Amino acid sequence: MLVYYFDKTFEGLLTCIYEAYYRHENPDKILYSKPLQEDFLTESVSIYTDPEKSSKVYKAIREKISQQSLVHIYNVFLTELEDSGTWVYEYVKFGFKIGKQLDYYLSDDRVLRIVNTSRKVMGERHRLLGLVCFRSINNELFYAPIEPDFNVTALLAPHFASRLADQNWIIHDIRRGIGAFYNKSEWVLSELDIDPQNAELNGSDCFQELWKNYFINIAIKDRINPKLQKRCMPVRYWKYLSEMQE
Repeated sequence: MLVYYFDKTFEGLLTCIYEAYYRHENPDKILYSKPLQEDFLTESVSIYTDPEKSSKVYKAIREKISQQSLVHIYNVFLTELEDSGTWVYEYVKFGFKIGKQLDYYLSDDRVLRIVNTSRKVMGERHRLLGLVCFRSINNELFYAPIEPDFNVTALLAPHFASRLADQNWIIHDIRRGIGAFYNKSEWVLSELDIDPQNAELNGSDCFQELWKNYFINIAIKDRINPKLQKRCMPVRYWKYLSEMQE
């Protein structure tokens, strides 16, 4: 079995696709990192990220398949699932044969898996757009901690850069230790290792209290439906929502 390993970057994944094509190889798997113990039947190949090669694959997918396919494979990459690189490789390889009609082949497992997974990622992005809860820090910065299932911080940032264009803010993915930083001009994604429970971040904020009171007062007690609430606002997102804190 032939296995390619890359550095957990999108460019690294595209480089793997480039190398498979030009080496005339057909890797059985494309994974993020090598296991501690390797099977002696497995041939392991470390693929080093090459921006020029990844750029060629990016351009080829956009021109020979579609822009939407690029969106799908990027979304699947953001899931960070162990086999996501393999799925993307199989999808792209099939796409170079089929061309621009690729996403209509939903009867093919390679296509259906990518499309459905991409929709899950976009679904989480959509939910978080309404659930990201910013808190004020010294009236100078807005900070929002999140713990999404998928690595969607980069998908959230453009929306808030437009909606909160006149504010400095940070969206902090606690699980992955990264943050989107916005300075009233542009946003960047970078590592961020701070404790969201820090007193400086969690200090008294009258706006949070006002929001809690508003949330309580607008509720119609006779029409409270916990099951519907959990379906529309999954419990896993409640941790950082002001209105859900006691």
